[in-house]
Order: sequence, then C-alpha cells, then structure tokens
Amino acid sequence: IPALVQARGHRIQNTPEIPLIVNDDLQEITKTSKGVNILTKIGAFTDVEKVRASRAIRKGKGKSRNRRYVQRRGPLVIYNKDNGLVKAFRNVPGVETCCVTRLNLLQLAPGGHLGRFVVWTKSAFERLDSLYGTFKTAAKEKNQYHLPRPAMSQADLHRIVNSDEIQNVLRRKRRAPRAAHKKNALKNLGVMNKLNPYHKIKRRQEILAAKAAAKAGPKQLSVEEKRKLRARNKKLRAQKVAIAKRLTKN
Repeated sequence: IPALVQARGHRIQNTPEIPLIVNDDLQEITKTSKGVNILTKIGAFTDVEKVRASRAIRKGKGKSRNRRYVQRRGPLVIYNKDNGLVKAFRNVPGVETCCVTRLNLLQLAPGGHLGRFVVWTKSAFERLDSLYGTFKTAAKEKNQYHLPRPAMSQADLHRIVNSDEIQNVLRRKRRAPRAAHKKNALKNLGVMNKLNPYHKIKRRQEILAAKAAAKAGPKQLSVEEKRKLRARNKKLRAQKVAIAKRLTKN
C-alpha cells in the first residue's frame, strides 16, 4: 500500500507503482554506477538521496563504540539469484539487499513499522507462491507450511461493533448500582433526626436555654450567700494550715 510506504518516510513520488517489480537483468549487474542508473530510471534514487542527507553523528557514547553514524533506511532490493547484484549495491547508502529465501522481518519492517520500500526482481516475486504458498494451496518448497489465516475477515472491529445490525441485537447498557455512603449521626443532623426523632426537640430546647442565659447575664449572689461562701473558704484555709503544721512537727 503506497500510504504505508509514505508513512515510513520513503520518497516514492517518482515511482511508477507499488510493489515495484523490475526485470531479472538487475541480478546481472556488477557495477555500482549501473545500479545507480537503474535506481534513477525506476524513481527510487530520490529515496537514496534522502538517506544520504540524513547521515549524522550519533548522540551519546555509541559514537565511540564502532557505531559513529546514524542514517535512515533506504530501498530494499530482493533478488532470486545473486550474479553480482549484492556487490553492485553494497556501497550505495541506505540500500539493502536480501535473497527471497531469507526474508528478514528486521529488514521488511524496521522498528516494527510496516511499509518498507521494496524493489523486487521478477523471478523473486514469482517464487513467493512456491515458498510460502497461498490461502488455498500449501507451500511447495517447505514441508506442510500454510500461510496463517486471519482470525477476522473484516479487520475494522470498530465499524462492526457500531453497525446497526449489531446494536439492534444488543441489550441496553447497564449501570452499576452506586454504593450507599454511610454518614455519621453524631456529625450529620439529618441522620440523627432519623435515628432519634426527639433529638430535634431536645436540641431546640438547648438552643433556647442558651439564648435565655445569655440574655439574663451572669447570676447575682445575695448577701447571705456571699457570707456563707466566705465562711466556707475561711474554714478550708484553716484546715490546710493545720495539716501543714502537723506535717512540719513530724
């Protein structure tokens, strides 16, 4: 799919088609200059120029551990027979080569991202059916190998679930019952009134009594009450003095 290839950052504006399949004469070249000319003719050299411009020094300590430079990935050339093709493309920046019998997931989807720009030779592309088989026939070059079948014929699960056919059959969404919040009756007046209906009357009486006491002011003692209070205090002081004298004598 061209959109996946462009999403990975490959420059395929000048490429005639995706997947890009070329003649088997590509496997016979031995010179890098001829390889560059072929990439230019098929519109893949723009991606090589992008790789060349992205070359930079690695950050961190990795540059002192034999991996000094970093760069983007370029086209992947998949061939059937190597008659000099690997030697021709080995010095082109970003271009990698791979035999069709040794397809590598790290090259087809670097970093786990699909959409690598792949250039196939005709014989390599035609050999895929005999290597891996189809959904109807088993592989001829592998013993009892079948392509893994998808679990779903329609991968758009969101569209299936939200379709009218499914939504009309499903039951209505249930709401979980909310847990009752237990309140403290000593702090919540409404809960206390439910537990003890008389509490409201008692509380009102206390409030009225407090207002009446505040309105009346402090209590005034009579003359006789004051005399009795002074006499009692005098008696207590005398008792304390007597106890203290006995302790000092002993």
